[in-house]
Parts: sequence; C-alpha cells; structure tokens
Amino acid sequence: MGSGTNRQSRHTLRRSSAARFGAVALAAAAGALVALAPPSARANDAATATPQRPAIQSNRWEEDWSVLADPSLRSEPFDGLKYIPLIPGDPHSYVSFGMNLRERFESVNAAGFGTRGTADAYLLQRLQFHADIHLNDNWQIFTQIEDVRAFGKNVITPVDQNPLDLRLAFVAYTQTFDAGTFKARVGRQDFAFDLQRFVSSRDGPNVRQSFDAVWADWESGPWRLLGFVSRPVQYNDAAPFDDVSNDHFRFSTIRLERHVLGTNELSAYYALYQRDNVSYLDARGNERRHAFDIRFAGKSANIDWDLEAMGQTGAVGASDIRAWALGARTGYTFSDVTWTPRLGLQADAASGDGHPGDGKLGTFNPLFPNGYYFTLAGFTGYANLIHLKPSLTVKPLARLTLMGAVGLQWRQTTADAVYIQPNVPVAGTAGRGSAWSGVYTQLRADYAFNANLTGAVEFVDFRIGDTLRQAGGHDSDYLGIELKYGW
Repeated sequence: MGSGTNRQSRHTLRRSSAARFGAVALAAAAGALVALAPPSARANDAATATPQRPAIQSNRWEEDWSVLADPSLRSEPFDGLKYIPLIPGDPHSYVSFGMNLRERFESVNAAGFGTRGTADAYLLQRLQFHADIHLNDNWQIFTQIEDVRAFGKNVITPVDQNPLDLRLAFVAYTQTFDAGTFKARVGRQDFAFDLQRFVSSRDGPNVRQSFDAVWADWESGPWRLLGFVSRPVQYNDAAPFDDVSNDHFRFSTIRLERHVLGTNELSAYYALYQRDNVSYLDARGNERRHAFDIRFAGKSANIDWDLEAMGQTGAVGASDIRAWALGARTGYTFSDVTWTPRLGLQADAASGDGHPGDGKLGTFNPLFPNGYYFTLAGFTGYANLIHLKPSLTVKPLARLTLMGAVGLQWRQTTADAVYIQPNVPVAGTAGRGSAWSGVYTQLRADYAFNANLTGAVEFVDFRIGDTLRQAGGHDSDYLGIELKYGW
C-alpha cells in the first residue's frame, strides 16, 4: 500500500526474462454512481463550439466520447470501438472501449539509499483495458482490468506487480437541478486530491491505488461538497483476480471546495484513517488517525502557488497522535521570454517523533502519497522531513518540457528516523547523527509525440549525509525512461 507502516510483506519473485505480456480479456462489472457533464452544459457547448475529440486522461472514465456520434469526426483507426451507439437517436447512450500501456525502464544503483538491496535494472509494465458504458445522460458503468508486471526486478513489492486483476468497477449517476448538480458513484474507484501530496491515485509506482467506496458530490456555482467512505484495495500477485479490501483498513473523507478571487482554489477536508495492527518506531496497535487539511492554490499574472497544511490527531494503540505537515510550491513564469522559463521553489516539512517513549506519536502519516511528488526515483518519504527544492523549467519546443532541480533535505527531529518512500524508517538512523539527510540533483525531460503517446526521461543523483552513511547507506543514482500510450 501507499500509506501506513503496516505493509503487506515484501516478497522476492524469481527473475524473469519472460516475453512480453500478451492480450487480456475484458470483463464487464458492476459498481455504482459518477460524474458526467450536465445535459444543459453539453447542449450549450454543442451550440457554441465545434466538437473535438476528448484528450486522453489519467482517469479514463472522465472522457466523453459522445462527440463521435458525428461520423465526420471518426478519423482515427478503431474509432468504431471508441463509440458504439446503444439507443438510436441518443448520442449520449453508447459503449466505448480503450486501453493504456506504460513501459518504464528503471536503473538504480542503491535502492533506498542502499538499504533495500544492491544495484538493479528492470522493466515495469502496466497494461490496462476498459469498457465505458453510458446508458444515458445520467447513468454510467465503467470497468477496467489490468495486468502489471515487473520484469527482471530483484525484489518485487506490492506496488510493483499485480497480474491480471480488476482495478476499477463502478456505477455512476449524475443529475442536474436548478440549484446545482448531484453526482455519485459506488464500486471500485480511485481518488486524487490537488497535487496528490497525501491523497492520490498513486500513478508514480507501477500499481495504482484503488478503493472500494461509495462517493457523493454536490456542485453549485463556486461551491463543491463531496464525501466518501472506502476500504483501500490490498494488492496480491499470487493469482489472477485476488485483490481484496477488508474491514481492517478504512478511509473516509468529507471535503469542501470553493473558487475564490476568480478561479483560485480554496479547499478544506477532514479524513478518518483507520488501520488495524500497525507498527511505528514508538507505537503499535490499531491506528485511528484524524486528518485536517486546508489548501489554497491559484495564479495571478505570472505567479503561481499551491499551499497546503495538514494536522493529525488520534491514537495508535495507547499512544496519542500529534503530527503535522506543510507543503508549498510556488513559481514565476517569464511568459514573454524565449522558452518561457519558470523559476520554481518547493518547500515541504513533516513532523517526526521528537520524544520517544512519552506516549505521544509525532511521526506524520502521509496517507496515500503520490509516488513521484519529490522525484520519480521515490527515495524520500513525507515523514520527519524538511525539504527545499529550487527548480528551473523551460519549453524549447511546444511538445518538449525540460526541468532541472536541486533538493536539500533535513530531518525535522533527529530523535526520529530518516524515512524512505512511502514512510518506511531507515534502520539505524533514529536518535543518531545530525539533521542533514542529503542533497539530490534532478533532471527531467517530457515529450508529447502525439495525442496518444508521451515519453519522459528522468535522472536523479542523491548524495547522502553522514547519518545515512553511518547507517550503511550509499549515494544513489536513478535513471527512468518511460513511454505511455493511451487509446
């Protein structure tokens, strides 16, 4: 899982030079309730703009392929499978099929600063097929199955591999009233808030995070109120279709959003994170964690910002929780300069446990963090952390983005450990050494070949501090080369 410290056991899989994964059969499934655009909005759009093919999105269920009801827009191969009408005369009643394929080569010479094995190079593959059924403007059924493999990797973890399994299966409903729009969905789904610091679909690792959940949403003008109750899916790779959720892990949220000062975003939410039989360095038992989050993000002229703070209370066994985290990304874009450079500054901090043995747990739990919030290498966990990262981003070509950054890291308290992704303590660091953890250099290039195919290359060089070195750690280099195709 992408959160908590009581993880499924990591297990070693025999190395495979296996041939590439072949075709996977689609399965339709049930589940319940999601968001479609209001009928009135669709009608207005059709009257004022030329229909265009939807962009491929990270959440494929958000795409609206009803524009292909117009035969003149069916210009791509297999468009007959992107739009299959169900009810004659109703363009919003259709079935759409699609797929995602992501291939990523990774090479790392010291995983987890050298605490997670020796040098390794391997291929990660994620293959997904989906069926999107729109019964009418109100009802949608979405099903996605996946086969996720790690070829040649020394140690396989739960986020690396998930052979042939059900990733999403839900039924969605939407209804527009004079006062606003109601949306709901039920079934296996995923969530992602904002920059995905703490609640994400976990797109960075090979296996994304799903939830078996009931979700409800009310939107009216600049306001949005949503809530859900869920059981995070626990991934297994022993056999096909063996993923489960159970009553020992629950995550529920209520969230309020509003547009302020134009389109700037202000939001706040409360989340209840419940997991049984967890283990921290200074606490063990059932975890009942209350999270209170507030965020303000927006843009004014050439300046952009994203500011977020979270406080956590509750208990782990007999220990009370008192934890917090802060995150900020700001930038200035020189829009009238060649290559439109953007100077960025990222700052993050998360509490550690400053006084072990006092009956209070100060270690922050990042819940369900984005696997590449810091870097694609995933060296750093969002716990007991102070992080400062200046960056420069340029666009030499319309389809090419280049980014370079330097990240500096400290521990918030030396009484607690250095943590690696997602929040795993490095043995031998708690209560020892200095606050300095190390410095890394990050270089990244993103290129959009066309509307369906994108590529990225990222290099990270991490130079550790004496605390990690004395605990047996090593400097580490990471190289990732990724291609993503969506149809």
